[in-house]
Amino acid sequence: MYMTFRWFGENDPVTLKNIRQIPGMHGIVSAVYDVPVGEEWPYGKIAGLRDRVEAEGLKLSVIESVPVHEDIKLGLPTRDRYIDNYCRTLKNIGKAGIPVVCYNFMPILDWTRSGLDFEWEDGSTSLIYEEASVVRMNPRSGDLALPGWDTSYSKDEIGRLFRAYESVDEEKLWENLAYFIERIIPAAEEAGVRMAIHPDDPPWPIFGLPRIMTNARNFERFLTLSDSPAHGICLCSGSLGADPANDVAEMVRTFGSQGRIHFAHLRNVRIDGEKDFKETAHLSSAGSLDMGAIVAALYAVGFDGPFRPDHGRMIWGEIGRPGYGLYDRALGAVYLNGLWEGIARARA
Repeated sequence: MYMTFRWFGENDPVTLKNIRQIPGMHGIVSAVYDVPVGEEWPYGKIAGLRDRVEAEGLKLSVIESVPVHEDIKLGLPTRDRYIDNYCRTLKNIGKAGIPVVCYNFMPILDWTRSGLDFEWEDGSTSLIYEEASVVRMNPRSGDLALPGWDTSYSKDEIGRLFRAYESVDEEKLWENLAYFIERIIPAAEEAGVRMAIHPDDPPWPIFGLPRIMTNARNFERFLTLSDSPAHGICLCSGSLGADPANDVAEMVRTFGSQGRIHFAHLRNVRIDGEKDFKETAHLSSAGSLDMGAIVAALYAVGFDGPFRPDHGRMIWGEIGRPGYGLYDRALGAVYLNGLWEGIARARA
């Protein structure tokens, strides 16, 4: 596997020069951030991003993500126009030579946390999820303030979206996902792009919204929607691992042996109770996940795709985008590379 790093563009306090200095760094995971959700990404913008990354000696390895418009998830009559735009975007991404697109099918919310500044004994801080705090929130009023929350929605739009999803249960969401996959995977194949769906984060329903990319059984169902090699998953250890019922290493062995893992997010969490967890340093000893076993499973199935160190703590006085500071993610990258090298030497 080869290491990549998430970069949020020119407004990211972490620079490409910073990222290139991390030992073993190969590529960048990024996106075009100034095109409205649902509209086609112009080839020029994608190529410009690629050229900016390559000018720093790195490769634009993954687009994360091309957002899926809510009308598609809701199954509204307008979805076909947005799916057509999505297919044209995939064509432009393939033309630019970018091989992987990561996306998700989570209604309204992307990854969800209830707090951003839990302080550990050593003074570092991290994102946390506490179910009791989330239950007390009332998103249908339009008032929603969450770490990492996309503020592109107005208060009225948030309330409208939550009301719209009252008629969408899990089976309806599966139906809408199948409709989407049936149309985008041929476009991805033609473009030479592999699609990697991200697990729901955390992997359970939130605010009454359905969530379906949550466990091995559901990923098996998802993969039956298309037998194309372009149709695959993003294996996110922290998202899936927040539910102790998910054996992440076993999921790697199952789906990796099928060649369906196209991208990997590697991070650790400490589970503190039912639907309560904190993001930690990447080390196995820091959290509830055996990162050594997960990396060993990736090695065993011959995974040769991109991975990135995922969310980290904020350390050494760093401030910036929650979960996406430079220092702890860089430490995580070095740790993960060390695990991989050690496993490779032991099995040589």
